[in-house]
Amino acid sequence: MEEYHTWQSFGNSHRFSFCQYPFVISIAAKKIIIQRDSEQQMISIARQSLVDKVSRRQRPDMNMLFLNMKVRRTHLVSDSLDELTRKRADLKKKLKVTFVGEAGLDMGGLTKEWFLLLIRQIFHPDYGMFTYHKDSHCHWFSSFKCDNYSEFRLVGILMGLAVYNSITLDIRFPPCCYKKLLSPPIVPSDQNIPVGICSVTIDDLYQIMPELAHGLSELLSYEGNVEEDFYSTFQVFQEEFGIIKSYNLKPSGDKITVTNQNRKEYVQLYTDFLLNKSIYKQFAAFYYGFHSVCASNALMLLRPEEVEILVCGSPELDMHALQRSTQYDGYAKTDLTIRYFWDVVLGFPLDLQKKLLHFTTGSDRVPVGGMADLNFKISKNETSTNWLPVAHTCFNQLCLPPYKSKKDLKQKLIIGISNAEGFGLE
Repeated sequence: MEEYHTWQSFGNSHRFSFCQYPFVISIAAKKIIIQRDSEQQMISIARQSLVDKVSRRQRPDMNMLFLNMKVRRTHLVSDSLDELTRKRADLKKKLKVTFVGEAGLDMGGLTKEWFLLLIRQIFHPDYGMFTYHKDSHCHWFSSFKCDNYSEFRLVGILMGLAVYNSITLDIRFPPCCYKKLLSPPIVPSDQNIPVGICSVTIDDLYQIMPELAHGLSELLSYEGNVEEDFYSTFQVFQEEFGIIKSYNLKPSGDKITVTNQNRKEYVQLYTDFLLNKSIYKQFAAFYYGFHSVCASNALMLLRPEEVEILVCGSPELDMHALQRSTQYDGYAKTDLTIRYFWDVVLGFPLDLQKKLLHFTTGSDRVPVGGMADLNFKISKNETSTNWLPVAHTCFNQLCLPPYKSKKDLKQKLIIGISNAEGFGLE
């Protein structure tokens, strides 16, 4: 942190700092810098709120120190959008979530669940904001024009809040998205400067639309007469709400034929149109949303792939590493129940292992530092062995009754981890 503060204070002066050479700093170290930077911003904003309240001779209360989100499960997106819009000045405070009508107290677990449910709803194909590409298993921004792009801003704010509050999200964006998110890494003061535009190649397109990219690659390597055999112009067609619309890739593009000589330009303009121009307003709203929370010099230290790891964590589950780093309370690792537990869990298919991780931590992704960073704990639950396991997601803690057989443990564990959303309290 001393290095980071020195670099922040002296900028581009000749005073040496390792932050001038971020490629030598590990992603784990960069995560610590971002977390500490976030904590300092949170403390600063909360302190300012306190000073403002006292200076107006008003009684301070604890709620003013947090970004308090109060949402209904039945209106999750609209309530979240309204709350974040109203509390824009509080985005850099510590996040706390309350579900209306539920008695759950947010020690971290409700926040994780709020992220999970909101992301799942927003990225559902029926919602129309993002298109899921099965070939590449990723989401991309819908190019449909709309009157209001505030929901794209909401997704950006969500991603920013996740990084800011050290929560991993199950989002499937291609690497190109994070490259655009750092273009530029610091929001320009001039609103006329375009944001979220980066140089893209056919390799970036392969990561999203592999079939289309393959077709364009074949056009580039075609040995015959492109003009006569393909009969294409510098024009692209897109379907929007059942209507086919055409866009020129350059002025009078509909009158310019693609030839062997200009096909490279055509492919470059086509790629740029799909990944930059056709979704500019959507991505700009997303960009500003993310940076409204995460604006920090620390972002300049990050490469696009490192932003992705900070946002999404790693999808690679190493349950043996989790077993090695697990702490126990009331159990010893040699106890029969614990041996049954690990025999069952290590034999689970990947989807059940993910459900277990989500059940106990609120996310099925692994943080930057690996499984050891989860601080996973198994506690003895001195209840009837007819009871299901219980989890405290805010503490990454699994409370396990002392089941007498492996079969009973497996059955109860699968029921528990497969039915684990909401407090169910009226």
